Amino acid sequence: MKVKVECYSGFKADERPLRFEWSGRAYEVAEVLDQWYGTEATYFRVLADDGNLYILRHRRDPLVDEWTIEAFREA
Repeated sequence: MKVKVECYSGFKADERPLRFEWSGRAYEVAEVLDQWYGTEATYFRVLADDGNLYILRHRRDPLVDEWTIEAFREA
């Protein structure tokens, strides 16, 4: 599912997610628990302010800036 993500950009653009919108609700990222790189995307396992875990995927194609939720686990 596509989501809108606001990121921290320090040394590089879209370094880590700060907040995201999904299904009409805004979520704050309380903590980035893990980050890993695939061949076409960067993945972030985050704990949101609702206490649930989400895996956010950022596609790294220069022509497409797309964020999706790949997994969700309720607390």
